[in-house]
Amino acid sequence: MQLSKSELLASQVSDEIEERLGDKISSSFSICKTQDEPWIEFSIEFSAYNFFNIILNYDRGSFGCSIVNGNLGIALPNTQKWYDKADMDIFCKELQEQLELRIPDKFLDYNGWK
Repeated sequence: MQLSKSELLASQVSDEIEERLGDKISSSFSICKTQDEPWIEFSIEFSAYNFFNIILNYDRGSFGCSIVNGNLGIALPNTQKWYDKADMDIFCKELQEQLELRIPDKFLDYNGWK
């Protein structure tokens, strides 16, 4: 089975995040809501730090993450707004910082993430 453009790009983004965050990713990536026409759009869901469910949304080149909070999301600020111009090292570092700000230090210490 051949993957669509959006599925290929979503897989690439997932691999980049997993490569940089490693053991801080506590579930496999779930690619959903893919669309190729009239533009590329997708969402990736995963768990981080055994603490938060995260959704990454990509829409026509713009991308960002939110913490899943029921039917709503809590947007996580990031300086990397456009995937084709993004430095994924910076994107993942800022994602990591935003998540760790919201997790108790004792939990991070206990799991060796601090």
